[in-house]
Amino acid sequence: MNFHQLSCLRADLAFIAHWVRGESHVLDLGCGDGVMLDYLQSDKKCIGYGIEIDDDKIPACIERGVSVIQQDLEAGLAIFADNAFDTVLCLSALQMMKNVEGILREIARVGREAIVSFPNFAYWPHRVSLLRGRMPVSKSLPYEWYDTPNLRCATIKDFEELANEVGLEVLECVALKEDGTPVTFSPNWRGSLAVFRLRKK
Repeated sequence: MNFHQLSCLRADLAFIAHWVRGESHVLDLGCGDGVMLDYLQSDKKCIGYGIEIDDDKIPACIERGVSVIQQDLEAGLAIFADNAFDTVLCLSALQMMKNVEGILREIARVGREAIVSFPNFAYWPHRVSLLRGRMPVSKSLPYEWYDTPNLRCATIKDFEELANEVGLEVLECVALKEDGTPVTFSPNWRGSLAVFRLRKK
């Protein structure tokens, strides 16, 4: 997979991919259908693993040539040693976890750096929905309240505080619009997706 193909499939992943160094060892938590690892392996010569729990996504990973482990992230990452990876990705998956703090601590343990993304609950259309008395539905939060897999709602400022508490230093933080382009002004208000690049303190 090349960069143009990744951009067409997922503009947010195309933006995030530039933070991953070529030929690095990568762990992708909640890797879905393996699109990101497919790109990193073929275009940036990275090696690594994906972890995914969804039965329906595993065949797509295998078809793409992605080494995938079927596992619940809530069980932790005990199968991996400390500092086993150059970069750990957790892209639009953290909000589906019960033990967010515990998973972040495990990410900090097994990776030298991490890239985490999640829907920004402070995005202005979400606030407007709440003012109207409704739970928000958007491109980054596409589910109705009764069938959503999202268990946690966070803002950019919320995540910064938690990252600091678990021993992660924020190297970069970018908010992306729904089309995957960065927001330069008032990101906590205007950004649909929050993306953090982190490393251990």
